[in-house]
Amino acid sequence: MKKQFFRMLNKLNKALLPKLSKKDPVKLSKFERALAGFKYYVLINSLD
Repeated sequence: MKKQFFRMLNKLNKALLPKLSKKDPVKLSKFERALAGFKYYVLINSLD
């Protein structure tokens, strides 16, 4: 159940949230850093 939820959330992240891979991580705003952290958290939990 938990894994399915995170997989669905990961698909939504890919479709709706902006891609931050091209930006320099040092120059990201606090909001963009939080967004990148959230995306990473969801990705890791969807792979487990």
